[in-house]
Amino acid sequence: MNQAKTFFLMVLLTIILVALGSLIGGTSGAYIAFTIALIMNLVSYWFSDKIVLSMYGAREVSQSEAPELYRIVYNLSQKASIPMPRIYIIDDESPNAFATGRNPSNGVVAVTTGIMRILTLQELEGVLAHEISHIKHRDILIQTVAATMAGAITMLANWMRFTAIFGGGNSDDEEGGGNIFSVILFSIIAAFAAMLIQLAISRSREYLADEGGAYLSGNPLYLSNALRKLHAGVALMPMNDANPSTAPLFIVNPFTAKGVLALFSTHPPIEERIKRLEDMAYRR
Repeated sequence: MNQAKTFFLMVLLTIILVALGSLIGGTSGAYIAFTIALIMNLVSYWFSDKIVLSMYGAREVSQSEAPELYRIVYNLSQKASIPMPRIYIIDDESPNAFATGRNPSNGVVAVTTGIMRILTLQELEGVLAHEISHIKHRDILIQTVAATMAGAITMLANWMRFTAIFGGGNSDDEEGGGNIFSVILFSIIAAFAAMLIQLAISRSREYLADEGGAYLSGNPLYLSNALRKLHAGVALMPMNDANPSTAPLFIVNPFTAKGVLALFSTHPPIEERIKRLEDMAYRR
């Protein structure tokens, strides 16, 4: 279901991008914006692991340094039939974890010292299974493609507003003025829709990773119990120095989002994630 939803949302992004390109007056504008966004996101995609690990001062650990952590990651990667990811630890008391790497052969799993302190080994296994599932399903690639298209749409929308306001023709012409207003309105709606679709894709991949992680660990309650603890832990100790652009990587949002801000979160509601996992456990 989540795979189909991701595909549908990607199609919507494509439709919006093509529509904006045609409104500008052809495909050349769309190609230019898409190429710029693609280059920016490919650089981010190719070097994402190095960038984010350096950003949080993560250090790679060996089997001798973290034997239990290594054992769990090794066993899960064997079950998932992917190469053993590299393991990093972030010195931060805010409990969280993320996976990165441009493909399974370059997979990375990172955990904070805070998450290792508050979770049991079973709960930690549930979290790591979730991250291994992200690597197995190439979610970094999917989110990069979505970001590329959303970025291109945003560039085109800004371009449309600029040309409509400063180069939109004779504003004294009643029909032309109406056209300019329509272009500006559509460009705003398109950029906003692209942002919402990108968020929806991120949330869909989180649900998919929850499901995949539950199967890999063998017990959905491992992850549901962990999510409950992580949600409470981040509320008490958010990762205030985290970069907002990296928020989608983490298993739970490193920031506290309440009220209207929660609608624009990169993660699904924690209560819904826990409910789905518990439903999976009770159906077994």
